[in-house]
Amino acid sequence: MTSATSPALTWETLDLHTAQPFGIARWTHSTYPRTFVTLTHAGLTGQGEAAPNAFYGETRGTVEAILPLLADALTDPWDWDGLHARLTARMPHDHPSVKCALEMAAVDWCAQAAGVPVWRLLGLSPAPLPESSYTVSIADTAAMREQARDAVARGHGVLKVKLGTDRDEAILEALREEAPHVALRVDANAAWTRTQARRMLGVLDAARVEFVEQPLAAGDLDGHAALRAVSTVPIVADESLHHVSDVTSLARAFDGVNLKLAKLGGPLQALAAMRLARAHGLQVMMGCMIESSLGIAAAAHLAGACDWADLDGALLLADDPFTGLEWQAGHLTRPQESGWGVRRA
Repeated sequence: MTSATSPALTWETLDLHTAQPFGIARWTHSTYPRTFVTLTHAGLTGQGEAAPNAFYGETRGTVEAILPLLADALTDPWDWDGLHARLTARMPHDHPSVKCALEMAAVDWCAQAAGVPVWRLLGLSPAPLPESSYTVSIADTAAMREQARDAVARGHGVLKVKLGTDRDEAILEALREEAPHVALRVDANAAWTRTQARRMLGVLDAARVEFVEQPLAAGDLDGHAALRAVSTVPIVADESLHHVSDVTSLARAFDGVNLKLAKLGGPLQALAAMRLARAHGLQVMMGCMIESSLGIAAAAHLAGACDWADLDGALLLADDPFTGLEWQAGHLTRPQESGWGVRRA
């Protein structure tokens, strides 16, 4: 069902389903409600996606409750600073995926009006996008090995392994044996204790892991800083980064940051976080939630300026409601059509 708060803004929520259950240290899900916002103005439309995540305090219910309260903040699509100021004044630190959907819709509309892709509207690099990792989610070890085998067979050269179990070492050894030549990245999703993380450092090094993402609890910056001091593997923040302003404090504890539009409040906020991270000497990954090709396209427009990409969210879906992205295994072609470059299937 589509709801409307004004003639200019409508939205609908769809349940997206992964092709197989997707597990991380905190949970395993197969269904992901995503809310799609459409801004219609002067004969053009702009689109945005809200991808709520309970870790950041959002659910389908909060998105549907908050959208009517924030929708009228989007008045002039070109007034990006005003939109951000109004959203921040009403909800200073909450509901980032709703803010993301509204900001995405405004930016998309402006790029449509200008007749250019968003990356060109924002003056971003036309460089090829980094190869995206493909996620091996938590399951039994044999099933994870099969996930890796299938991904490699489809041509993926970078795998991101979800850990945070009582058999992490065995999982990593099995996947390295299964895929000896691919780049491996590890994501513990804040599940390790300091002792576990110290113990895993040698395992990560032996498995030639490219980097480890969020090994410790989100608020444990001291623990991450101590781990970083002895680790030969770069440490990347994800759950520790909620807001653009967090980047400065994270620089002492991490080597890099994972930017996700849905947790930061939109593409313009992610771009601000990227520039702040660069100013602090941090490497940058453009990441994603489980999202449709709309959300992935928005992240892809920024990814050319990043060191790493983790944009496989739509590849994991059984029912993507958008089309237009061109993938060759983990290689995503930069969108060239105006706006985000995708359309409803």
